[in-house]
Parts: sequence; structure tokens; C-alpha cells
Amino acid sequence: QVQLVESGGGLVQPGGSLKLSCATSRFIFTTATMTWYRQAPGKQRELVAAVTSGGTTNYADSVKGRFTISRDNAKNTVYLQMNSLTPEDTAIYYCNARTVRNSYWGQGTQATVSS
Repeated sequence: QVQLVESGGGLVQPGGSLKLSCATSRFIFTTATMTWYRQAPGKQRELVAAVTSGGTTNYADSVKGRFTISRDNAKNTVYLQMNSLTPEDTAIYYCNARTVRNSYWGQGTQATVSS
């Protein structure tokens, strides 16, 4: 069973930062496009940021300039550095690994931005 293990969520004040991590197996990570999605209460899940196996990145307009996605191929881990957080960033953040044949999801990690 493929596992994506997420960590790094928590409670932060507006303007603060969080760094999310998602680790998986080397077999999956090497060729996968890694994507962070989020789902806020009462809203649909939305793409936040993605990075291909070759390092090409893509961001939602709402997070451009504030969030940075990166991957560490030695650790089979993708990161999401989130800066200048606002209450609108409050959501469950999910990691996804997509290969040619399959798509795998993590269990989600809660990020709450509140004073």
C-alpha cells in the first residue's frame, strides 16, 4: 500500500508561516508530479501548487508570491513553504503523487490561520 505521510500543519497567526512536508517511497517519488491541494470548510478541493519530476512548478493565483513548493529527491519529500498566511488559507492540505498509471493521496494536514 502506497503511503504519503504529511506533516507540518498547525495553528499560526495571520502573517505567519508554516512549512508542510509530504514523504513517500522512492519508487513513486522519482517519476511523480507532486501536488498540494487544499479544502476549506464548505468549499471544493483546489490545487495549491505542483512540481513535476523535472522540477517545473505551478501555483494557484491566490498563493503566488507567498507559497513555494520544492522537492528533495534524496529524501523523497515534497515541501510547501507558506508565508504571509491569511485566514483564507485555513484548510486541510492534501498531498498528491501522480504517476502515469496511478494517483495517490495523503491523509491531509490541517493548517489554521487565526489570531
